[in-house]
Amino acid sequence: MNRRNFIQQSTFAAASVGVFSRPTTAADQQYYEWRTYQLKSRGKMNAFGEYLQKAVLPAMNAIGIKNIGVFTEMGLSDPPRLHLLLPFNNLEEFAQSTPTMLEQAVYQENSASFAESDSPTTPQFVRYQSSLMRAFAAIPQMKVPEAQERIFELRTYEGFNDDAVHRKVAMFNDDELPIFYETGLDPVFFGETLIGQHLPQLTYMLTFRDMEERDANWKKFIDHPEWKRVSGLPKYANSVSNIHRVFLEPTPYSQV
Repeated sequence: MNRRNFIQQSTFAAASVGVFSRPTTAADQQYYEWRTYQLKSRGKMNAFGEYLQKAVLPAMNAIGIKNIGVFTEMGLSDPPRLHLLLPFNNLEEFAQSTPTMLEQAVYQENSASFAESDSPTTPQFVRYQSSLMRAFAAIPQMKVPEAQERIFELRTYEGFNDDAVHRKVAMFNDDELPIFYETGLDPVFFGETLIGQHLPQLTYMLTFRDMEERDANWKKFIDHPEWKRVSGLPKYANSVSNIHRVFLEPTPYSQV
């Protein structure tokens, strides 16, 4: 390694210390549930959204579950889908969240009209899929962006085995996240999927003002000399076998 490259890498490492300087314990790391509702039809979107806004979110907030994200897909998804991001401080909170929510007065009062219109023959949604993730050690808590016009990019990385995903998580924790911060790839959360479909995998969410900012910042990342160095390290080779991404917009009542 020549002296110039050594100085550049040393400077970059020093600049990253402030982001990752506080030791993380297991108790710091949140858990995230990601739900994807498949609605019966696009005409059900408003009624189901009102149910979430007036009954589900207030009841979840009442039991201490804050910063709940609700998102629609950019463009017309077919079938229509609605996505929820639910953060939890521990597994017990996750396990008790739905039964405790159903007992809340605000839920019982504001879900009545939804219950009346929901039936086996005319359901509001078909089913929902759910995955449970644990936050990465390097970003143990969700980062809620400022309340302004935003888009979100959700990316899921599958690995061909558990070791591959473990190495990719280590790559983010140890080397990659500082480059994200430097190049404007602002994270909302990073999570390793514990329960869900298409395992093993990890999922993360980024936020941008618009697609133009998104494209420009991803280019900064790809062109960054530290990314070129890190991505070539043998220990991270073949850590991702498939990538899925979806672009999302927050609903007016989303808390993220």
